[in-house]
Amino acid sequence: MLGATYSSAGVNLELYREGMSRLPAHMRRTQCPRVMSPEGGFAALFQLDFKGLFSRSYQDPLLVSCTDGVGTKLKVAVAAGIHHTVGIDLVAMCVNDSLCMGAEPLFFLDYVALSHDDPDLLEQIVRGIADACVECECALVGGETAILPEMYQGEDYDLAGFCVGVVDRKKLIDGRQIQGDDIVIGIASSGLHSNGYSLVRKAVFELGGLAIHDAVAALGNASVADILLTPTRLYARPLKAVLKHYRVKQVVHGIAHITGGGLVENVARIVPPHLQVVLSRGAWQIPAVFPWVQSLGRIEQAEMERVFNMGIGMVLVVAPHFAESIQSQLADLGFENWRLGAVQAAAAEQDRVVLV
Repeated sequence: MLGATYSSAGVNLELYREGMSRLPAHMRRTQCPRVMSPEGGFAALFQLDFKGLFSRSYQDPLLVSCTDGVGTKLKVAVAAGIHHTVGIDLVAMCVNDSLCMGAEPLFFLDYVALSHDDPDLLEQIVRGIADACVECECALVGGETAILPEMYQGEDYDLAGFCVGVVDRKKLIDGRQIQGDDIVIGIASSGLHSNGYSLVRKAVFELGGLAIHDAVAALGNASVADILLTPTRLYARPLKAVLKHYRVKQVVHGIAHITGGGLVENVARIVPPHLQVVLSRGAWQIPAVFPWVQSLGRIEQAEMERVFNMGIGMVLVVAPHFAESIQSQLADLGFENWRLGAVQAAAAEQDRVVLV
């Protein structure tokens, strides 16, 4: 009688090694001279030489750390058999958060948990992660791949990401600089991004009765898979350009990444208690994907606004004199944007953000 083996317990070491052997090539294309890690090491090394980052030296550098996941959007990826876009989502959800502090993202790590060894699946995920890291100029320095039979069933898997960035203490953006009469600029999202997918899946599949590869006439005959797997937009390129150009004068007073909780809850996180941000619902064009999901699920408008970004992925609160030029710069970089509203004085008991 043969004894138990790792393979009989659900972990195939040969397949695991094959999967791991495919990853270094994707990691190498993200890396910069500050990455000093030898391949196969037990930890990553990154040189803390801040000279020249953002085209200047950091006098009093602070490290900025973020972590996030992709949520049940992964269920859509599994159903569709498309896995590289969720790797982009993973990076975006972390790097976009770091940008809200005015930070330059430095390096990224990932955690991938699979139900069984699958080199092709693993490579698809990491390819997407690497693609996003290249776009953000953020080095993919390492990660963990865990094979967890019985923890995950069938084709299910989970992802987590971790980003570390840097910001000079005197250039930190945390909302405390926000003033009355500041202008609020919203930058367009790419759609649903990576929030609210439990509600999205209920609306589209359960209540709407659609299948993953069905064509949606209302959205240009795109498939459900393509619509729901559109990756979260990466804002590193335009925000780094804006901050490099304007931050010396402290023109950008606050930045909010619009994720779960929508515009109101996320913008409220950065508004000082003596101020109020007033946003206009009619200020921007809501992408068609949102009323499509709303109709399928018969979702109340208040619930839509509470759960989804509704077409605004990132918000900047800026000094009024510079608002127009910042909007022009964003547009020149290919990022549609709108003036959403303004900041005004408020009593302490008033809501920090109102949508009218």
